[in-house]
Amino acid sequence: MNYENKLEQLDQLNQDIQSSQPISADALKQIKEYFRIGLTYSSNAIEGNTLTETETKIVLEDGLTIAGKPLKDHYEASGHSEAFDCIYNLAKKKTITEKDIFNIHKLFYYRIDQANAGKCRKLPVTITGTDYLPPAPSKVPSLMKKLLAKAPGMRKKFHPVVFAAKLHMELVNIHPFVDGNGRTARLLMNLALFQAGYPITVIPPVLRGDYIALIKRSQTGKKDDTGFVNFITCMVYESSKDYLRLLRHMSEK
Repeated sequence: MNYENKLEQLDQLNQDIQSSQPISADALKQIKEYFRIGLTYSSNAIEGNTLTETETKIVLEDGLTIAGKPLKDHYEASGHSEAFDCIYNLAKKKTITEKDIFNIHKLFYYRIDQANAGKCRKLPVTITGTDYLPPAPSKVPSLMKKLLAKAPGMRKKFHPVVFAAKLHMELVNIHPFVDGNGRTARLLMNLALFQAGYPITVIPPVLRGDYIALIKRSQTGKKDDTGFVNFITCMVYESSKDYLRLLRHMSEK
């Protein structure tokens, strides 16, 4: 579970991506839909959603339900897709506000639990499989404000990919919502990456075990997030390679 830091390779790859542009609006739209399906499927699957990638595509593109699959799984796919559009729109600016984060969660979650969508939890929560205890609900509002207040400084201090990874980690640690914290954190991470010119990054469900273990490692003991940050650099690197592959394919005559 040791992941090599890929920042140097990422910077070179990002240059290759920039040199491959521009491409047509239609090609960009197709790439956007490719990553919409990929991110929605993978992020939901990490949390136990049973829809396959193909089924996710059918739900989102055809508006159909999958026989034998829970209604909640369909709601999670549709909600995540709406939140995906939200981060695309928010990427046009270079800041992230508390309202942005709560709106991302609201779009993802309102079909499932309208009363708690986009709102701070009012109850204490535990996270199964870890000794980490999230902050008491009374502390959540101030912790969120503190995070957003220091975010601009973090953005200046760290490499954009490191900033995105740390933002993800900070939100997971606060655990502001009754449910959907992981998916909101991954969407937030992608918003930060997108604002910095990086493509949408997918964490494959097959790596769920490593992903969760590295989050736990950063929350307990020495609370070192180096392993998690390195993991995210690898995920961004692999997604960037995929993005460049698509760019080159869509540019073929």
